[in-house]
Amino acid sequence: MQHKTKCSRAMALPNSEFRTRATEYLDFLAAWVKKPRQTASVVPSSRYLARLMVEHIVPDDGRVIELGGGTGVFTRAILGTGLPPEKLEVVEINPAFARGLRRHFPHVSVLETPAQIVSTATAGEAGEYQSVISGLPLLAMDRQLHADILSESFRMLRPGGAFIQFTYSLRPPVNREILDALDLDVVRVGQTVRNFPPATVFRFFRKGE
Repeated sequence: MQHKTKCSRAMALPNSEFRTRATEYLDFLAAWVKKPRQTASVVPSSRYLARLMVEHIVPDDGRVIELGGGTGVFTRAILGTGLPPEKLEVVEINPAFARGLRRHFPHVSVLETPAQIVSTATAGEAGEYQSVISGLPLLAMDRQLHADILSESFRMLRPGGAFIQFTYSLRPPVNREILDALDLDVVRVGQTVRNFPPATVFRFFRKGE
């Protein structure tokens, strides 16, 4: 009975949505096979995780940067908040993913630029961004890269802006020493088990804000 229920739900999906999800899974799996440390998971993030990542975005309150756009799960959720596409820039250094993002989101700027130097390619100026939404696999990166990415992100963020990051750990993926050196703090936004693997979302912000 359980198997039939799952099948009926899959059949109930609109053909276009089913094809989109199938393509996302295949693209993600191919990227993981080529560069497992860069991709970090064999499947794209779930829509439940995406909702946690974007729940604080205010559509008419400034620009947004997404780091590590992948197959566009977070991109779709960001636009679903009502944020105009011209106010979103997605960073993706995997050429295949970047091509897919441009195809699915033709009005969104896709930047094939490393996250630690993103300011060299953005349309907005430093201090214009309300949020950085990060899908980067920080746990697979070294501490210096953590520091570089956060430093660059907070250069782009306005006062009160936040860096939103998910991780498959229950603890923040950035060492406390790095946060203290950058005068940053972190709080947990939430957790979802409706993702593979289960994921936790953290919000990084400037101390005192």
